[in-house]
Amino acid sequence: MIPTATATWASSFPGNDWPAMTVPKNVLRFEVLLYTSLILDALSVAFQDRTPTADMTDQMITVATVIAGGLILLLVYFVFLAAQRRKNWPRWVIGDNGVELDSGIEIVSCILTAAGLYFSFTGDAQGWFNA
Repeated sequence: MIPTATATWASSFPGNDWPAMTVPKNVLRFEVLLYTSLILDALSVAFQDRTPTADMTDQMITVATVIAGGLILLLVYFVFLAAQRRKNWPRWVIGDNGVELDSGIEIVSCILTAAGLYFSFTGDAQGWFNA
């Protein structure tokens, strides 16, 4: 028997009358690890040095911060699509664009992303995305 975790995500969204889903443990691990990774990325963006220099003006720093925040929100949506809406393509997009190594926090974030992606492609998660 494949170990699973029961979640009732569908019923928590207004207007959805879907039945409760039995989510494989690896999908749940994928979701938790990726959301944790994205939280660390958001903290990294929040605590960046925003001191203007000759190379980086105040406007450039603001635009870079807004773009980083937008990318994090987009990746949160991709994790949602993969884990809760059972879409396969967001896993490939996350794996292709979600890996960067700049600082200690981002190294931990990268490790969490890699572990989450590993769980999304192995074990009981394999059949989840083929629905």
